[in-house]
Amino acid sequence: MVRKLYIMAVVINSETKLTYDDYVLLPEDGKIHEIIDGEHYMTPAPETYHQTLSGRIQFQLYEQIQERELGVVFTAPTDVQLSEIDIVQPDLLVILAARKSIVSPAKVIGPPDLVIEIISESTGRKDRELKLGLYQKARVPEYWLVDPKSQQITVYHLKGGRYESVGSFHDAVGYQAIEGVAVDLSKVW
Repeated sequence: MVRKLYIMAVVINSETKLTYDDYVLLPEDGKIHEIIDGEHYMTPAPETYHQTLSGRIQFQLYEQIQERELGVVFTAPTDVQLSEIDIVQPDLLVILAARKSIVSPAKVIGPPDLVIEIISESTGRKDRELKLGLYQKARVPEYWLVDPKSQQITVYHLKGGRYESVGSFHDAVGYQAIEGVAVDLSKVW
């Protein structure tokens, strides 16, 4: 059976853009499918070390945020619809309790409070450039870029509608929105 992909695509500035309705027709094949600015991006499933790091970061955030009922912590695959033509699956994301209404049964609708992407060989450029710009445009307040090779996390805060790098961290990284919440990187690498 052949699936028709452009069922609900929209035309913006004479360009055909995929939407969430097209996204749900993409195959469930173990790969990561995302739509950014109406374009389809596919990457292979993450490697095991990537998943190990994700789990270690998630565990620490879960203990400090979710168990204290300050918010919820999700890991991929979780669909995040930032706009009609932007649907991504961040490695990790946090939504604070006050904004929990953006979590629907099927997806997150709107910008999370924190997005974390773990760089891999197949996603490095997309995470550093394309997704950085997308999360800034969507007004995600904080973005962490995890680099397993250099064993550091670079943190970006949204200020005046633009991301500012507040530094790269090797020992621990704090979450700006909740005082006292930090990830001990000696338990990550």
